[in-house]
Amino acid sequence: MKARLPKGMGGGPQNMQSMIRQAQKMQEEMEKTQAELDEKEYETQAGGGAVKVKINGKKEIVSLEISPDIVDPEDIETLSDVILAAVNEAIKTVEKTNSEAMNKITGNLNVPGIF
Repeated sequence: MKARLPKGMGGGPQNMQSMIRQAQKMQEEMEKTQAELDEKEYETQAGGGAVKVKINGKKEIVSLEISPDIVDPEDIETLSDVILAAVNEAIKTVEKTNSEAMNKITGNLNVPGIF
């Protein structure tokens, strides 16, 4: 007795080759998109603009601007907090943008090891 697979299941070598081509196309598109994302720059700010951080898509800080108004030798803690907030916001912006771009390609498919 022969087992029958539901339509769309199996299909032999042609179906497997088609799936491999689709996976290769998706991988190429992801690599191209990642390269474009790596080149992008984002600017975030904290403390009402007192600290500005520019970061690239590789999560590397490109520049950090600190307004003289926020520099108080008696209150270094506040300056540190504002810098941390700006850097963390910059990182979140890059991660969110990268994730959204990759999800467009994969259709929210969660494949371990891809990202």
